[in-house]
Amino acid sequence: MAKATQRVRPVGSFAELRATPFAGDVNALCWERTLPGDYAEVIAKLGPGKGIVAIDDDRLQALDLSPAGQLAAAALLADQALLRAHDLAPALNCIYDCVRGPDAGIVPTDVLSFHVDSAPVEVDTWLCTYHGACSEGLANEEALRKVDQPAIRAALLQEYSGVDDAGFTEFLSEHSYDLHYAPVSTAQPFAFGTFSLWRIATQWPGSPVLPCIHRAPENYPGSPRLLLIS
Repeated sequence: MAKATQRVRPVGSFAELRATPFAGDVNALCWERTLPGDYAEVIAKLGPGKGIVAIDDDRLQALDLSPAGQLAAAALLADQALLRAHDLAPALNCIYDCVRGPDAGIVPTDVLSFHVDSAPVEVDTWLCTYHGACSEGLANEEALRKVDQPAIRAALLQEYSGVDDAGFTEFLSEHSYDLHYAPVSTAQPFAFGTFSLWRIATQWPGSPVLPCIHRAPENYPGSPRLLLIS
């Protein structure tokens, strides 16, 4: 986090995480914490799977867990209850594998690419990694929008089969190409860490700050992640 302190502000509680407004350079808030329990056991008891699997409360509560596993499950349920109590819609996912395919295109638009979240109204993204590789962030000044790079823009224009006009801008938006970024050569991404609960800025009309650039890590079969996102 030290490499992007002008963008990331640490907070000391959920109340502060929720109430602190984004302003100035700050577009990410982080509540660093430690949580009890055995999260690897929770994943093991969930059993094998592929891709991204949503884990609902009933399934989590039905797991046959040791005391350490029960502590982990209780923490997972408590976080979701806390977010729901504040009109958020959290989803707990077990990500068994998330790997970019060979047909990703000129501008890959998957979550493995550095990107910003976008919405037509004011909304933030909340996330927490409980087990496995964690998400990464990138300071805005250490990134370039891919569609602004001449070679990539020329290739996308060819795909569009048109001219660089308002229609092309709409084409970039429709395909989410304009939401993806490449780090500059000197960039130093920062890790979101394990158990830290984050609230990050999205791109929406009238937002007072730049959106937070971030990405999910690649994880191959055999290295599942446990992620909360809202």
